[in-house]
Amino acid sequence: MNLSVPQIDGVSQDPDEFGELRERLVMRLETLLPMAEGEDDPVGIAMRACLLSPGKRIRPMLLVLAGQGLGSDSSALFDLGCATEMVHGASLILDDLPCMDNAQLRRGQPTIHRQFGEDVAVLAAMALLTEAFRLVASTPSVPPEARAPLVARLAEASGMRGLVKGQYRDLHADSRMRSTQAVATTNALKTGALFEAAMLMAATVSEADAFATAELSRFAQALGQAFQHYDDLIDESGGDGKDTGQDRGKPTLIALLGAETVRWRLSSQLEQAEQHLAAVFPADQPIHRYVQALSIRLMRAN
Repeated sequence: MNLSVPQIDGVSQDPDEFGELRERLVMRLETLLPMAEGEDDPVGIAMRACLLSPGKRIRPMLLVLAGQGLGSDSSALFDLGCATEMVHGASLILDDLPCMDNAQLRRGQPTIHRQFGEDVAVLAAMALLTEAFRLVASTPSVPPEARAPLVARLAEASGMRGLVKGQYRDLHADSRMRSTQAVATTNALKTGALFEAAMLMAATVSEADAFATAELSRFAQALGQAFQHYDDLIDESGGDGKDTGQDRGKPTLIALLGAETVRWRLSSQLEQAEQHLAAVFPADQPIHRYVQALSIRLMRAN
């Protein structure tokens, strides 16, 4: 894989290539989120604080770039991307709760439950989830016959076949009973599932064939594993504005295999991701440059 692309904050240094796309997504998110009704609407304020805080918007960026690379010019790509970001934001709020990871920082800011209280945090997460599904089910530029499969895809990634099961497995891991395969399965559920949903939603809207759809699924799972390896590696450094030491005592791959092996696995997963991407998109497609820039950032893990 060519990892020589310059990058800042996980994207190409060319600000006109991906910065404009990210800004369009942020503006669409701002439009889609309910307006907070002053201090009497803490849930609305918390939703906006979560979704509109500085972030990389990786899942929606990938969804839009994949859909466009597959030949779609539908405005639905932006709404579907925003829906995946809503689900991601909800999952972060829930992950950070005292009954889960008890995190204090997220993106360099106090976590939502620290800012607004646990009750508001839980309600904001629920509201983001329901808003995501409402958006997918009602986006006018999606043909009615495609809406149910899209809703089902996002639901599968969000629930007991995806994020929820992955989070439970992560919280209740028994170090005496974990293997590298068990950890990889948890990573696939907790991180890979939403990446996969984003890619498969792009494939659905773009009417991609079975081969492209399968390759995008494999790409997403490899990228999800890579992101989880990165997250494990930066746990002690507090990178990305997060708490340090959140994984202490957990049977992560670092605990099982050591940091050097995890760095090697991270590189291997990124190479696999690029191979699956190359099977679908020509080399000049923007999604390649975006993923290469992401790879540089992930490979800089301590």
